[in-house]
Amino acid sequence: MTGAKICGLSDPATLDAAVAGGASNVGFVFFAPSPRDLPFDRAAGLAARVPEHVGIVGVFVDPDDALIDAAVAAGSLTAIQLHKTAPPRIAELRRRTGRETWAALAVKTRADLDGARALAQAADRILYDAKTPEGAALPGGMGLRFDWELLRGFAHPLPWALSGGLDAGNVGEAIERTGAPLVDVSSGVETAPGVKDAGKIAAFLKAVRR
Repeated sequence: MTGAKICGLSDPATLDAAVAGGASNVGFVFFAPSPRDLPFDRAAGLAARVPEHVGIVGVFVDPDDALIDAAVAAGSLTAIQLHKTAPPRIAELRRRTGRETWAALAVKTRADLDGARALAQAADRILYDAKTPEGAALPGGMGLRFDWELLRGFAHPLPWALSGGLDAGNVGEAIERTGAPLVDVSSGVETAPGVKDAGKIAAFLKAVRR
């Protein structure tokens, strides 16, 4: 059974929809430039609604110690997800937080997958995400996807997840073609950047279960 993370949640109704639909993980974004950035007080309120069997993943972009310490405490995080963070720093934050650590790897070409080996000793899971354009303000959540065929036959050095441009219409094909054990969606269940839709979340999770 493929797991699913609904990322960038920021209100009780859509968080509840993710949990009710069977999400294995929910994601809270702690990155000021993002439309999904979550204040600590709201993270605490949402975390209180999450049952124990659902993981809470905090999403960061090369964070400093103060941000990650505060977010882990406020959001009751069970895992941290790091974007644009060097492997030694990933390993350091993994030790510092004592949390399961996901490292995002931006992918556009097969050569980009070479970066997975450098993460093998630093993280617990690799999140393959679509590479965003040069100069983009955000490292993800832009609805972009990469060629899933790049993952065919690839020897994954760690447990992994698939992200980038997924939605209810294509996630079934993505799972079928890549064998992804976990899929991650954000913009694919939104009506506007940062505005999650309970119906789209339910449809996505139903497609994953199929």
